[in-house]
Parts: sequence; C-alpha cells; structure tokens
Amino acid sequence: MREPSVQPRVIIIGGGFGGLYAAKALASHPVAVTLIDRKNHHTFQPLLYQVALSVLSPGEIASPLRRILRRAHNIRVILGEVISFDTQARRVLLRDTSSLPYDYLIVAAGARHDYFGNDEWEAAAPGLKTIEDAVQIRRQLLLAFECAERTAILTGHRKPPTFAVIGGGPTGVELAGAIADLARLVLAKDFKTIDTRKARVLLFEGASRVLFTYTKQSSRRAAEQLSELGVEVHVDSRVTAVEPGRIRVKDAWIPVDVALWATGVAASPLGRALGVETDPAGRVKIEADLSVPGHPEIFVIGDMATLVDDTGRQVPGLAAAATQQGQTAAQNVLCDLRGAKRKRYRYHDRGIMATIGHYRAVAQFGSREFSGIFAWLLWSLVHVFLLIGFRNRVTVMAQWIWAFLTNSGSSPLITEYQSPDAENADPPATPSELA
Repeated sequence: MREPSVQPRVIIIGGGFGGLYAAKALASHPVAVTLIDRKNHHTFQPLLYQVALSVLSPGEIASPLRRILRRAHNIRVILGEVISFDTQARRVLLRDTSSLPYDYLIVAAGARHDYFGNDEWEAAAPGLKTIEDAVQIRRQLLLAFECAERTAILTGHRKPPTFAVIGGGPTGVELAGAIADLARLVLAKDFKTIDTRKARVLLFEGASRVLFTYTKQSSRRAAEQLSELGVEVHVDSRVTAVEPGRIRVKDAWIPVDVALWATGVAASPLGRALGVETDPAGRVKIEADLSVPGHPEIFVIGDMATLVDDTGRQVPGLAAAATQQGQTAAQNVLCDLRGAKRKRYRYHDRGIMATIGHYRAVAQFGSREFSGIFAWLLWSLVHVFLLIGFRNRVTVMAQWIWAFLTNSGSSPLITEYQSPDAENADPPATPSELA
C-alpha cells in the first residue's frame, strides 16, 4: 500500500446513510479518506420520531462516527461545517476559514426542512431531521400535557391538548400515529386530572390522500388505521399559515397547542455552492455514474441529488437509495484508480413501509402489500437490522418489547422547563429593594 501522503485524497461530506456507506466501502483501500460532518455521530433518521415520542432515547438510534469507522485506518473524521467549494483548485472550504484539498469529492450533506418561502413558520411548527429536533419536539409534546394538567388543577378547566401534524407523508403519518399512542396508551395512567385519551391529533395533507407515493390501497389502509387510533385525517387541506397557538387551513384558523412540520424537503444549500445546475428544491442534477456534469471527480448522492436511473424511474429520497448511492460512488472512485469503466447507478427497490402506532403499519414490496400487525412486525425487523451497531440493535429491540408489554415509553422527560407565567412575571427583587 502506498504511503498516505501519495494516496488519492477522497473527501466525504456528511455522515448520514450515503456518506457513511461510501466511507465504509472505501475502508482498507489505497485512498486517504476524510469524512467531514457538523455532528460527531450518525443518526438513524427513520427512528427519530420514536425519540420525539419518548419511545427511544437519543443514544439508541445514534452512533459516534469515529467508533463506527475506528477499524478503517485510512479514514479520519473531522468535526466541521463545509460552506463552499473551490472546484478549480479542488478544495473544500470550512466555516473556520480553513480548507482541505481533494482528488475526489463525495457530497452527501442531506436535506433540510422546506417551508416554501415561509421560514418564519419554523418557530411555531418545527420539523424532524436531527436528534436536537427530536428532543425539542418531545419537550413540546410532553409540556402540552403538563400545562393542561396544571391548568385543570389550578382552575378546574379540563381541556386536553390539541396536536396538529402538517403533512401526510411517511413522517407525518408516523408522527400522528405515535402521538395518538402517546396520549391513548403511554400517558393515560400518569395524569390524574385530565384524560389524555381525549387529546386531539389532527393530520393535514394537501393532496387527495395520505401516503400519496404509496398505492391507493396502502393509502386507504393507512387512513383507516389512523382513524382507529383517533387521529382526525384531513386531506385536500393545505395549511396556508402557521402562528404560535394556531394554524390556518384554507380560510379557517384552528387553535392548536403543538404544530409539527412533516412536509416539504429542500436539499442542503451546498448543492448550489458547487456552481452546477439544480432543480427548484436545490437538488443537483447528476450523471448516471452519480458524478456532477463537467466534474467527474465530484459525486453528489442522497437527498442532495436528482436522477432518473436506467429503468426510467426517479430515484426516491430514501435511506436505501442513499446507501446504494454511497456504495456506487465509492466503487466508481476505485474503478478510476484501477483504470476500469465506471458503474451506472441503478436503484434496487427494497420496498417502502410506514408504521402507524402500536401494531399498525403499511408495507409495500414490489407488487405485494401488507398492513396491520404483520406489516408492523416486518417494519420492526427491518429497522432493527438496519441500525448501526449490535448494541443499538439489542437495546432498541429490548425497548420495543418493553413498550409492547407495558404500553410505556423509555424517557418521558422534560428538560429546561419554563413556567407559562415566567414571561409575564415581575423581575426578581434586587438586594437594594429588599433592604
């Protein structure tokens, strides 16, 4: 093996599914790999909503990147934020004004929430993309119940909270179903003054059905299972404004205690920083080998890329697609080093599934469709298998078994509590005032 100083330098941006699997595919090969991420951990995003709903703790779905890659002696990890590129000089520019040279670049920085030009809505309707988002959402959900209990004790006015989930895709459906379970099962015995089972969970979808990318049959079954949980499903109901304490649907304002954003995805702004063509969502239009037109040394993968593969199918923004793209991008780097022809990427459909609370889910594998408890068991097995690390798989499975048997979550904790009266309270007296 050549010395690291003369090995081709590969920089990977992002430790999500695409970036991590690209790094793992390059492990032990004659390349010097540097993985850059703003976080020091890989997050298993499909289970973020379970952290938000107190089913799992953050450490059970996240693994330190250094620990995952510690046996790959040709890979190093840098905690940092990439802000731009010098594609002519082949350098990556970091926020702290430092830069790194590369021979090959794999950009897998993922996506962020898209509020369709209304970024001010984020404060009143947070989205779910990171561990920090999940912890903050968990705090808001639990605090809504606590405030309702507090009001009932102090005033006698018993009004369970109202939750609104905006967006009827997989994330929205999973959030709505899990909130209903939280109120109906997990917290039902913990509160003495309010009946948490009477909490309202509203799901708003602008299209004509939830899970619009699924078949009509799976969509119908998902809506039925949500209704069984008490979720009020509103289709053809586009949210047109979001303010603290209320949302506007069509021309009507609806009061809510907590609103959550589960629709609209925009690619990381790093796509546009490459100076290449992007679509309206900021995704880079890439070649069949996953490279950027005019820059064969740059690969863009995952949620940052848009591609129609050889089958004529638009590659979906799923973890499975990002994983496959990461592996293909790494293989194409190695193909160049061997002087071999690059591989054309083709998406291998592993199926799609969404869970809808306890014992409910929908799943599609090709022409086969499942729903109910069997789909839920399939979903559970697949997600445990895909988790990074044996310890996480064991602990998540144990938590699910415990939740299954006891109908309880693992960590219904609120941190940084602030009294509802804190903002209006008089400031504390100074020593001179007390004298």
